[in-house]
Amino acid sequence: MNPSTPSRTALATSLMRAVHSRNDPMPLLSDTWGDRLVPESAQAALRQSAMGRVGATKPGLKLDGVQGLDLALRSNPAYAGVILRSRYTEDALKQAVANGIVQYVIIGAGFDSFICRRPVWAEGVTIIEVDHPATQRLKRERLAACGVPVSSSVEFVEADLSMEALGAALTRSSFQGDRLTFFSWLGVTTYLTREANLGALRSIATCAPAGSEMVFTYVDEAILDPDHAVDDEFRRLKSNVAAAGEAFLSGFDPRTMNDLLLETGLLLLEDLDGNQAAARYDASGLNAFWTSSAAHIAHVRRTGTGQLAWSGR
Repeated sequence: MNPSTPSRTALATSLMRAVHSRNDPMPLLSDTWGDRLVPESAQAALRQSAMGRVGATKPGLKLDGVQGLDLALRSNPAYAGVILRSRYTEDALKQAVANGIVQYVIIGAGFDSFICRRPVWAEGVTIIEVDHPATQRLKRERLAACGVPVSSSVEFVEADLSMEALGAALTRSSFQGDRLTFFSWLGVTTYLTREANLGALRSIATCAPAGSEMVFTYVDEAILDPDHAVDDEFRRLKSNVAAAGEAFLSGFDPRTMNDLLLETGLLLLEDLDGNQAAARYDASGLNAFWTSSAAHIAHVRRTGTGQLAWSGR
């Protein structure tokens, strides 16, 4: 990723959620905020690229720019995972709030729109968004341009998590380490090194009390081996993100994930691969999602073991 420009994948995934909400036969989300938050210049660039790809694969198809972009986003191999992980996370967050969690930290928030469509059940929750400075600055500009008032219970923390530990970044906020917290970490781990990911897991396990929870995504590390056979769709996904300057760097082994998490003070509650997530949320297949067993959504809870090492405010 170019440190001076916003994440292209963050812009695209925001639009994917909007496309899904508007166009799919059985929407799992009601989130069209991407249509407003993603600036027209970025939409135009994505539209031009999309029309080129559509024209190359379907030369006889006549579409306008909006239709071409929607089709390209809908056919992107990351599309289903973006939708499924968002729905899964908000379901888990809702249950966690009912169980007493009062802080929500969105790691790699991108253009996530939860603060724009906050449900009644989350009104008392403090929300802290953490992301790369360039991405977060553009998002804040777009929130202001769209006339979205930012509640006093929402904070933004600029941080490059490839260079800075999450715990250190949170010291620049009002985050309270003695309060039950829910973390979401979606679509991020693949773009960080294994060392950075392990550091983030340790930070989460040491800056929040026992009972805090997190949902995060990862890919099976086996598919990042150049000699490992992968299907054409996943190969296309790897190529797309690499072309956007945000190449896949690391994954985890699902077979050892439970033990790895326990070593950091986290308990694995559930680990769904892409096919299992689709079976849960789109069992009828109405949305015609393409999913992969290599893409995972994990739900974890901080255990009561280990020393709480938070040294923030």
